[in-house]
Amino acid sequence: MAEATPVATPFGIAVAGNPNAGKTTLFNALTGLRQKVANYPGVTVDVHQGTTTINGQPARLLDLPGAYSLSAQSPDEEVARDVLLGWQMGDDPPDAVLIVVDASHLDRNLYLATQILELGHPAVIALTMIDLLADRGAELNLAALEEDLGTRVIAVNCRSGVGLDELRTALAHAQPARRRIALRPPVEAAVDRLAAAVETHGARSADRSFGIALRLLSAATGTHDARRHYGPGLAAAVEAERAALTAEGIAWQGFEASARYAWLRRLMAEVLPADSGGQVRTRSDRLDRWLTHRVWGPVFFLLVMAVVFQSIYAWAEPLMDAIEGAVAAFGAWLDSVLPPGPLSDLLVEGVVAGVGAVIVFIPQIGFLFAFLSLLESSGYMARAAFVMDRVMRRVGLHGRSFVPLLSSFACTVPGIMAARTIGNRRDRLTTILVAPLITCSARLPVYALLIGAFVPPTRVLGGLLNLQGLVLLGLYLTGTLSALGIAALLKQTVLRSATPSLVLELPRYHWPDGRAVLLEVADRLVVFLRFAGTIILSMSILLWFLATYPRTTGDANDQAQASYLGQAGRAIEPLIEPLGFDWRIGVSLISAVAAREAVVSTLGVLFEVDPPATDVEAPSDAADTAEAADPTLASRLRAATWPDGRPLFTLPTVIAMLLFVAFACQCMSTIGVVARETGGWRWPTVLFLYTNALAYTLAWLAQHGLSAAGMGG
Repeated sequence: MAEATPVATPFGIAVAGNPNAGKTTLFNALTGLRQKVANYPGVTVDVHQGTTTINGQPARLLDLPGAYSLSAQSPDEEVARDVLLGWQMGDDPPDAVLIVVDASHLDRNLYLATQILELGHPAVIALTMIDLLADRGAELNLAALEEDLGTRVIAVNCRSGVGLDELRTALAHAQPARRRIALRPPVEAAVDRLAAAVETHGARSADRSFGIALRLLSAATGTHDARRHYGPGLAAAVEAERAALTAEGIAWQGFEASARYAWLRRLMAEVLPADSGGQVRTRSDRLDRWLTHRVWGPVFFLLVMAVVFQSIYAWAEPLMDAIEGAVAAFGAWLDSVLPPGPLSDLLVEGVVAGVGAVIVFIPQIGFLFAFLSLLESSGYMARAAFVMDRVMRRVGLHGRSFVPLLSSFACTVPGIMAARTIGNRRDRLTTILVAPLITCSARLPVYALLIGAFVPPTRVLGGLLNLQGLVLLGLYLTGTLSALGIAALLKQTVLRSATPSLVLELPRYHWPDGRAVLLEVADRLVVFLRFAGTIILSMSILLWFLATYPRTTGDANDQAQASYLGQAGRAIEPLIEPLGFDWRIGVSLISAVAAREAVVSTLGVLFEVDPPATDVEAPSDAADTAEAADPTLASRLRAATWPDGRPLFTLPTVIAMLLFVAFACQCMSTIGVVARETGGWRWPTVLFLYTNALAYTLAWLAQHGLSAAGMGG
């Protein structure tokens, strides 16, 4: 059976362009909320798919990964190329292509644009950032540009909406450009012969044959691509034409770039005759003087990160308190209206306690996603990669690895997938293997619970920061520095390779689009809530059942230990007791295999059904009595004890647990995406074993080292 392909609406439009050209911003402006994440069969690249209205009819827009050329150098560029050439969708290309071009870098952007135009698709060019030309005293001859390219070129401003209606109208009437790059006669003849062979071997449209033939002849992967998509006959034809060009002294690897850039130089002289070449210093140039400085750049970056993590506590706390109060009130109301029995226990102690313990952290996760989106959309993220390139090169990587690692602060899965932009396979694999050490948002609920329960909110640095925010920042830095250290070890041993130079285009600074930021944050939170409503809910119900049955006639403590969950926990307790963990902590850590957030929901279930033991000496004062009666999970953790009455969560135990959560890669989603990205289970197995061994070792050292130092009370 053939693989299913994405369902197309009557009119399908691919949105293509260079990275940082404003492509996604334009996509968001055209689609608004009518978008979702899609994935093509057989590939691991998530792309955004949305709908808009073209000439009164619905149209499907596909936001392709950014690319500099159709001669793909990374998995991301391969997807963009394959969609445009009809290779990804069963040789069924889009109905039209919306090519996004940054007017301030016109020559570089037109390289890809002209390659796309030669594929024969109906196409329209959207010209973004045209105001930057005025900043440097240049005036674009738009009519000449349209004439030379043979297609409509429309200047747009996504913030104000200027040009969007005109763009929709142009897309409704888009026509193929029918232009071809001027090549030397022997090359022109070779491409024409190969184009005829492409049509013979299965290309559905003669309009695309020239562009496809040019790709196959000039790209390093041309022979492989020809064999894969058209068969060995066309692969042999590609090799024959290359051999003929070589015999005439023409390098098939470089003829396209030479011819295309020569044509673009003549075009630029015609359409931008007065361009100063960017010699006038812009606002972005003035900011970059400080924000990419060798000394002040890293200092500013650390300050930004400190503000981010401080705000996660300071700004989110009122919202978290409100959610926690609402969850507690709902649980109390539910308990009051339901008759006593298993159903009431399931809903109150299982569902509400488990899921409620996780959703209370939605404000903190929302703030984290919001800051990452603001940094990206403002143009600062690329500068952060540039600044961090000096650090990354010391561990054998380069700045392109920084973006996947920074993305992993939100979620490791898209962070790992972002490594597709790294061309060198060993660098890409190294980045994938250390990305799970970066503190993702799924760890944040665990950190927030333990820090909030055991770290006092003491103000430091004259009241600017509090101790809780600094501890959280320290955990994030620990994960980041460990990732860099292990990357250095990998690049010096099993994944040794030369460190490539960083080539990075810095977009201009601009105010983020508030609507786009809110849209992205809302999308992330919906995914999180959907996750909490499925896996976390299922885990909570299962854990409640395992912690409640079989029923006993003893007290709550006897019931918890005699339950299925208690029996399983007791079985693993000898393994984790050297870390200072009892069976309840062990079971909660094992639940992280389904989702890291499940650690909190598991603790919520276990400590709701397992209050402090009744044979422990009663609290000696009113404050302790109040805490013992406090129903919040944090207070229950503070009151938890071993069977002999010793406090369970001492300072060494809390530090050991934080370190274990920080270093252990247990998330099956992460393991699965690593297997998909690396093409097998060898590297995911290595990842799982080394991170868990490292987590266990560091937790053991923290427990015994701090206890030996007299900090175990």
